[in-house]
Amino acid sequence: MQREPGLPEGVSAGPKALVAFDRRAIPAAAHEGHWIAPDGSFIRRIDWEPAAGKRLRGSLLFLPGRGDFYEKYLESLDHWHRQGWRVTALDWRGQAGSGRNSDDPVTGSMTGHVEDFSLWIDDLAAFWAEWSAEVSGPRVLVAHSMGGHLALRALAEKRIDPVAMALSAPMLGFTTPGPTPLLHAVARAMCRLGDPVRPAWKWSEKPGERVSHRAGLLTHDAARYADEMYWRETRPDLAMGPGSWRWVERGYASMRCLFAPGVLEAVETPVLLLSARYDKLVSARATERAAKRLPRAQLVSFGHEAYHELLREGDGVRNEALRRIDDFFDRLAPVQVAPRQAAGAATA
Repeated sequence: MQREPGLPEGVSAGPKALVAFDRRAIPAAAHEGHWIAPDGSFIRRIDWEPAAGKRLRGSLLFLPGRGDFYEKYLESLDHWHRQGWRVTALDWRGQAGSGRNSDDPVTGSMTGHVEDFSLWIDDLAAFWAEWSAEVSGPRVLVAHSMGGHLALRALAEKRIDPVAMALSAPMLGFTTPGPTPLLHAVARAMCRLGDPVRPAWKWSEKPGERVSHRAGLLTHDAARYADEMYWRETRPDLAMGPGSWRWVERGYASMRCLFAPGVLEAVETPVLLLSARYDKLVSARATERAAKRLPRAQLVSFGHEAYHELLREGDGVRNEALRRIDDFFDRLAPVQVAPRQAAGAATA
């Protein structure tokens, strides 16, 4: 495992936005659609086909976090498309534009609920198989928060086979103090004592946190946070409230499964872990533990300059995160030289 520090506070580096990008509009080059899961469910997706005349870099799949939607990451998706990647982003079943996992008329419409994380793993595995057969070049995966957890678990279970993977603030542990087995037992008890679909906390991203303080959990960049509010207002179906108690309980179960002896040690794929040491939503220490156990991991840690959403942070942090991801993929998923080009080079 290779460990590197993140960007020092106040320093700007990495790719610069040479072309103005409208974060509140779907790019003309992108196409919104749906993937039909094996059980017939419609799962929302967005695709950027390779730009005309642009050399294909490879194919990149992006997976968002809990309660997330791909509109929040259009700016980064466009960055990778400009790098030459064929880009796809996929919603998770039961959130954003992919419906809800509960029929509860009171809480189910807004509560983030799932009966088991394996449902999402199955969706990802099925989509990856179809998507991989459609695209070309090296296939890589980028995921954020809960998406990072699910992607790493799918990788460990050999359900997906990217050439390399980059995870932004992966949800490998919660910040709630206490031993995970004890916290898991509490969550199981809460599911038994009431409706497991009921919200586990009040409206925000963190138990007990007021809505007005939510931005302070996610990003220092007020403009990028406002973009999220814009999309929630423009597309009301994207909005989602707290996770259910079943989501919390299954989250602990899935984390314990991932950290079981020998699971991470068996992962052969290179994994880049981007972590915020002062993240208030997911445990940076859990990410550090995972990095030590993954045979081919690289850990990049940011300090006080970064909150949870590294790809939606201020330009200094965001640019550095993108630079690290770009460099990681350049080294581990290099551009493939076409046969005619290789032959020409050999005879030149």
